[in-house]
Amino acid sequence: MIMELIDSHTHLYLDEFADDRTEVVARAGDADVTKLLLPNIDSSTIKAMLKMSDDFPGTCYPMMGLHPTSVKENYLEELAVVKQWLGKRKFIAVGEIGIDLYWDTTYKREQEDAFEQQLKLALEHDLPVVIHARDSFREIYDVLDRAWQDGMKGVFHSFTGNLDDVKKIRDYDFYFGLNGILTFKNSGLDRVVPAIPKERIILETDSPFLAPVPRRGRRNESAYVRFVAETLAGILQMKFDDVARLTTANAEKLFNITI
Repeated sequence: MIMELIDSHTHLYLDEFADDRTEVVARAGDADVTKLLLPNIDSSTIKAMLKMSDDFPGTCYPMMGLHPTSVKENYLEELAVVKQWLGKRKFIAVGEIGIDLYWDTTYKREQEDAFEQQLKLALEHDLPVVIHARDSFREIYDVLDRAWQDGMKGVFHSFTGNLDDVKKIRDYDFYFGLNGILTFKNSGLDRVVPAIPKERIILETDSPFLAPVPRRGRRNESAYVRFVAETLAGILQMKFDDVARLTTANAEKLFNITI
């Protein structure tokens, strides 16, 4: 029996794939990566994301949200677009949302407000959230604690936290998205991941970014999620097929999709 994988976070609709998008999707299928989940960035990416979802039905699933690095002076206008689309079409999650203080802290307050407003939108639509947390775990927790309501669910995408972060995220009963960073020699995640409940782990690529070893430094793509699964199997001392079965079931449950 073929063990299918889900890439729970990939931006295959971006221009980096303009010349070979169909081939990239085909390579994912050849690698038994059968579901590709597409987080939005901002109003400028919606058209391309939805086109890809329509071009590859049953394979590509769209999310709707405003990425924290796209939060600027006009963020309320951008949030209005998110809200409008959530009322017009089915999405599997509100994402990618969160706080990013790595590149710029100019709009920190606005990022926090955008994050909180989108948490509320997710609750209204009974959808999980996909959280981007870069140099911002404390700020993310502050907003979550302030805005928390029963029924909130989601994943910390591209998880890079420590054991204290694992404990905090476990308290929320959120999921952990693991990608190519897990394969990096000095990431330290090999010492952290065993503390994560297995039923809360999902796999992702964040394509075209963060290509895993042995493709590090190249354009990432969804087929490479297999390298993440192989690394995870080694860390947890599990068979590859068991990791595939586990993480696929976890993603199906969180995003309410089925293989």
